[in-house]
Amino acid sequence: MIDAVGNPQTLLLLGGTSEIALATAALYAGRRPLRVILAARPSGRRDAARESLEKQGCTVEVVDFDARDTASHTAAIAQCFAGGDVDVSLVAFGLLGDQEQAWTDVDTAVELAETNYVGAVSVGVLLAERLRAQGHGSIVALSTVAAERPRRANFVYGSTKAGLDAFYTGLTEALRPSGVHVGVVRPGFVRSRMTEGLDAAPLATTPEAVAQVIVDVVRKKKEQAWAPAPLRPVMSALRHLPRPIFRRLPV
Repeated sequence: MIDAVGNPQTLLLLGGTSEIALATAALYAGRRPLRVILAARPSGRRDAARESLEKQGCTVEVVDFDARDTASHTAAIAQCFAGGDVDVSLVAFGLLGDQEQAWTDVDTAVELAETNYVGAVSVGVLLAERLRAQGHGSIVALSTVAAERPRRANFVYGSTKAGLDAFYTGLTEALRPSGVHVGVVRPGFVRSRMTEGLDAAPLATTPEAVAQVIVDVVRKKKEQAWAPAPLRPVMSALRHLPRPIFRRLPV
C-alpha cells in the first residue's frame, strides 16, 4: 500500500530503462524500502538498471516487456502482479524518433504510433483491470507538452502522445468510482538520452525534476501536471493562438 505520505511499497516501471522511470525509483528508494518491477526488453541497459536499483537497496524483479508486442502484454502484466499488489505503475516507455523521417517513411511512423499510442493503450486497459481488482493504486502516464498542440517540428511524435494523453485522461474518469488514481504528466524538453544532440527548448528540465513531479502527482492524487509547472500557462496560451500566428513561431 501507499503510506500516509505517498510512498509506495511496490513500483512498476513499464519502460524500465527510461531515465525518468529510474529517477522516480531512486527518489522513492531514498524514502523507504522499495520493491521495483522492472519491465523492459532484455538488454545491457536493463541489466545496468537492475544493478543500479539493487545498489540503492531496492528489491528488483525483472519482467520481459516489449511495447510493440501487444500480444504478449496480458502475460507480461500478469507476471508483474504475480508477486502481489502494485501500488504505483509508471507508463514510461516511448520513442521520439527522427521527425522528418517519421512523416516520410511509413515504417518509422507506424513504429512511433505502435509504441507510443497502441502499446500505451494496451497496458492501460490491463493495468485498469488489475488495479480495479485490487481496489487501490496509481497509474502515472508520461505524456508531453508536444501532445497539446501539433507543431511542424514533431507532429508525428506529438500526435502519438496526444492519443496517449487522451486515453489516460479518460481513464482517470473511468476509474474514479473504483478509487484507483490516474495521473498524466506532461514534461517539456527533458535533457536525457532521448534528446541527446538536440537543441534544448526553453524551460528544459531533467529526469530528476520530472521524477519529483511524478512523486507529487501520486502523493496529492493529481490528475494532470506539467514539468516544469510554468509550462501550463505557456501551453494554454499556445493552444489558443490562431494558426496563422502559431505557425510563425520558432517552436
